[in-house]
Amino acid sequence: MADTPDNAASSGKLSSEEKTLGQYIPLLYHYNMLQDEDRVGAFREAIELHVRPGMHVVELGGGTGILSSLAARCGATVSCVERNPELVETARRFVRLNGLEDQITVIHADASEYVPDTAVDVVVCEMLHVGLLREKQAQVIAAFKRHYKQVHDGPLPRFLPEASILMTQPVEQSFDFAGYHAPVPMFQAPLLDQPRTNEFANLSPYASIAYDESIPMQFAVNENMVAMRDGCVNALRFVTQNVISIDMQAEKAITWPNQCLVLPIETPFKIASGESISVEFHYAAGESIDHLMRTVRVKRV
Repeated sequence: MADTPDNAASSGKLSSEEKTLGQYIPLLYHYNMLQDEDRVGAFREAIELHVRPGMHVVELGGGTGILSSLAARCGATVSCVERNPELVETARRFVRLNGLEDQITVIHADASEYVPDTAVDVVVCEMLHVGLLREKQAQVIAAFKRHYKQVHDGPLPRFLPEASILMTQPVEQSFDFAGYHAPVPMFQAPLLDQPRTNEFANLSPYASIAYDESIPMQFAVNENMVAMRDGCVNALRFVTQNVISIDMQAEKAITWPNQCLVLPIETPFKIASGESISVEFHYAAGESIDHLMRTVRVKRV
């Protein structure tokens, strides 16, 4: 089942953005994803919680197929949808190496256009980037739901992850590198306690996305935050927490956070504890970090 004829996904030209991320993450990036024990562990726990033998599971943007393999090992039949032809061949090879070719079909298709022939019990989609930037998680799941309802009766499948919470906060970030000042956008490990980062306000949620409901495609913030301490505001940090699922019996959330994103602001300013910080930005789901940076306005009010 691992090999199926390629479809129109292999034709046409891809933009540079698609080739970098979007639905077209190069194989090299997947090495880091395979090593991310928090990511794989969270999805394993959620998949083992919900997937049962005989179910049909669809993975949208399957990459190397590791998340599909977790569903297959639970006894499901899995349709693993991937657009990047290099990853399609890699996933097919890995599926055979792991002896899962009778359970996993790797399908070369655009995940935003794919429509399954048969009803689906669970959809796994990890096309997640901090702030829902760059990658197409929101668009792909919204398109899948729209197409699925046109073809299949009955309820929608369960989506993993179930939700994402987008948050932001003003910070003072050290951009000193061996005495060289270089204020550049940077990613951090998903831990708020960073030795080179000082927070000025608590994290402020600006969007909560439930993937089985209507998914917002535009995000806009115009908010005042009260400084908790004195210092110099020179950056805005973005934090995204993903709820892969809720284990009702254990009364716990199965979560996985994206890397944090720190964006330097154009004009740093000093602030005193108790003063207000105005934070403004806007962007669309899937847009570039550069686009977001052009809209960020942070100032003392």
